Amino acid sequence: MNVPDDLSSAKALKFVVLLGLVSLLADATYESARSISGPFLALLGASGAIVGLVAGFGELIGYGLRLASGYIAEKTGKYWGITIFGYAVNLLAVPALALAGSWEIAASLLVLERVGKAIRTPARDVMLSHATSRMGRGWGFGLHEAMDQIGAVLGPVIVAVILYYKNGYHAAFGWLLVPALLTLSVLVAARFLYPRPRDFEFNIPALERKGFPRSYWIYLIAVCLVAAGFADFPLIAFHLKKISAASDSSIPVLYAIAMGVDALAALIFGRLFDRKGLPVLAAAFLASAFFAPLAFGRTFPFAVAGMALWGIGMGAQESIMRAAIANMVPPDKRGSAYGIFNATFGIVWFLGSALMGLLYDISLPALIFFSVIVQLCAVPLLLRLRNEGRSG
Repeated sequence: MNVPDDLSSAKALKFVVLLGLVSLLADATYESARSISGPFLALLGASGAIVGLVAGFGELIGYGLRLASGYIAEKTGKYWGITIFGYAVNLLAVPALALAGSWEIAASLLVLERVGKAIRTPARDVMLSHATSRMGRGWGFGLHEAMDQIGAVLGPVIVAVILYYKNGYHAAFGWLLVPALLTLSVLVAARFLYPRPRDFEFNIPALERKGFPRSYWIYLIAVCLVAAGFADFPLIAFHLKKISAASDSSIPVLYAIAMGVDALAALIFGRLFDRKGLPVLAAAFLASAFFAPLAFGRTFPFAVAGMALWGIGMGAQESIMRAAIANMVPPDKRGSAYGIFNATFGIVWFLGSALMGLLYDISLPALIFFSVIVQLCAVPLLLRLRNEGRSG
């Protein structure tokens, strides 16, 4: 009978939506902070190189620690405990920025926020991978990402309004304590409603003792090329403020535009991924690779267009990029698979962000050239894999 599967599919959808609500509220917290962290660091006396280094180091820690947290989650099976602890660190570091009086303190808190995200992400993604086996990996992760980005749109808009009326970064960070506490409340409720997400897994493959498939490593190389050339938003925001192409209150609005595109792209690409496989990801990265000439331009309209392309890339990274891993690797290895994947991705992102921060102070055209070319190199590798990682 199909009734049990249908019931499980409905519960799986509810679980994905509930975690999507958690991510919506979480993004309203920390993405708001990211939308103004570049100008905030500049206000506190940081240079372009420092902004790029802080952003890149934050991503290095935020991704590198996922190797350990993914391994620990896989070995202990404490997916919920690790997820809740990580979210607490991730979110509470943000309103603490309201107390920062120097760029060194602000930078430390921004890095701590990334540490929290590193702790909770592999465990959460494994739980999501179980539920999405019932509804299509691309669609499930895409739906989660779309809800995630609703928060990423609303948060920066709220911060923009606060800056417009109060004209103070510290007040904006202080208000973010509200969504942070709401996030943790919903997360704890989800833990009691769905204590065993592993039960959602559909058609569990036999446990394999050998290493990951070859396609996993080729895929890892491809997405790391994208990471190397994908400038983090704080550096873009720093550029726009430095050349006076955008006001303090309009910079978070630009970020909100990118997050809105991110949400729409995640839904569209998620559906297409379940049907066509990795060529869909290649197409997304082909389009987003050209954000740099626009985002690092000298006019606000160009910045809007550049952030739209940047949002397409983020939507692909946060949805179908994760979905492909779930399809390539069996359930009992996914903690380590996500950990290795994210750690390597983060190291490359750090190196690329640090390099682009240095290039910004030396030659803006060189930064743009590096960003575009490195990302384009990922496209043929993804096309080589064709339908690897496609939902079955």
